[in-house]
Amino acid sequence: MRYLHSMIRVADLDAALDFFIDKLGMVETRRIENEHGRFTLVFLAAPGDADRARSDAAPLVELTYNWDLEDYSGGRNFGHLAYEVDDIYALCDKLAGAGVTINRPPRDGRMAFIRTPDGISIELLQKGGALPAREPWASAPNVGTW
Repeated sequence: MRYLHSMIRVADLDAALDFFIDKLGMVETRRIENEHGRFTLVFLAAPGDADRARSDAAPLVELTYNWDLEDYSGGRNFGHLAYEVDDIYALCDKLAGAGVTINRPPRDGRMAFIRTPDGISIELLQKGGALPAREPWASAPNVGTW
């Protein structure tokens, strides 16, 4: 057995792609448009997994966009996606600058949480050990839930 992907349903595909690709830096590896089923599937890989993903050797996130409107509430019932990052402070600075709310700031230099436009929590974990505490993150309050 091997892990393949996590699927999340998105209400606005453009907003989800802006978040995952333009803000988080993920890479689209393939897309399936199914007119009969009235849905679009977009598979994304973390930047460090992009080459392996093209040969089906890396875990992916599958964004499922159903063309007919549905109400997806309670994004937290999914749990969360988790990504290891090279520099949690630099990424949180970049995301905050792009308008993403940092729900649980990386006060400890190790962990942060953000949410997708559809309310799915994403955990960001510092690669290796925690970085030394750094402002403005060390004293930043939690915002909302994650």
